[in-house]
This record gives sequence, C-alpha cells and structure tokens, in this order.
Amino acid sequence: MPKHRTIAVVLFPGFELLDVFGPLEAFGMLHESGHCDVLTVAESGGAVASRQGPRTQTDFSFSDCPKLDLFLVPGGMGTRDEVNNQRMLEWLRERAAATELVASVCTGAALLARAGLLDGRRATSNKFVFKWVAEQAPKAHWIREARWVEDGSFFTSSGVSAGIDMTLAIIAKWWGQETAERIAVRMEYEWHRDAGWDPFAKIHGLV
Repeated sequence: MPKHRTIAVVLFPGFELLDVFGPLEAFGMLHESGHCDVLTVAESGGAVASRQGPRTQTDFSFSDCPKLDLFLVPGGMGTRDEVNNQRMLEWLRERAAATELVASVCTGAALLARAGLLDGRRATSNKFVFKWVAEQAPKAHWIREARWVEDGSFFTSSGVSAGIDMTLAIIAKWWGQETAERIAVRMEYEWHRDAGWDPFAKIHGLV
C-alpha cells in the first residue's frame, strides 16, 4: 500500500490563485481516498490575500507546521517581495533539508532560487518573466523550453496551469500512472504528459 503523505502549499501575499488551487484540486482527490493530508502554510498563518484578491485562510504558520513529505511554492507578483524575505528563505532551506520532494509553480522557482536550493540543478519557470527568475540563481541550469523539470528531489514547472501537469507527474511518481490518469479524468483536465511540451517558450522568444 502506498505511503501516506503530508503535502503543504506555501502561501504569501500576492500568490497566484491557479498556482495554488490547481495542484490542490489534484492532491485533494488523493486526500479524499485517504492517501495524503493536504494543508496550507504561511509565515504568520491567518488569512493571506492572493494576487487576484480572494483571501485564503491558512492551516498553519511556519512555527507550527507539521513534518512534511512535500511542499509546493506557488508564483505570483508577491514573489517580487518574498525573494527578499529572509524568514521565508530560511524556512524553505530548513524544510527542504527534511522533505522528500520540493516543488514550485511559475515564479515560485525564484524563491527556491534565492534560497540557494536550485544551485547546480536543472529548473524552469514562467516563460513570460523567465529572465527575472533566472537572475535569482545564476548557478542553476535554467531550462528555457520545458513544461516542468524534475531534478532529484526538486520539481519546477512553467507558468500557472503548468503546475497541474507537474502535480499529476508527482502523483504518478508516488501513487502510480493509473492513479494520475484517473485524477486527470475526474478533473476533466487534458493532461500534458510530456515535460518538454512548451509552446510558450517560443511565444516569449526563449527559443
């Protein structure tokens, strides 16, 4: 029987809604079947406003968050401030050292980059703001054309909706391809299974 997992999405002011709730929808279907616990965490807990306005009540703060098997960092305009938030960067470093998998969606990769977690690793991000994200970790191997990239215990995805494709790939890795396929069908989501599929890199002049 697959191991039970605890998964968290990290929230901060100005996070991108679909970066968070696309993956949570997919992971949440595993929660329904008892395969995992899914929670949200923010620096001080409480309600956190998204870039689009709606606020989300978090389950835990950095200080009382339980042990995790995976945490996911979303993107959004708020990452422009969070790359200078030392408490955020310290928490990411501490948790990554004790977490089986770490993932990011969109410009969430900038936070992993500034924390030093992507140095020497292959990674990708939102193609519209790719240059800014890549500047946060000159020692990372930035992949310009990729829907998502897996490097060891780190998954990074391109922009916004790409996080759903990456999440389904993580589900396939931990719970099997059949489970991931079943979740994609339940979501009525057309899953791009090819990590290298990326028409947006050309649109934004990266290739």
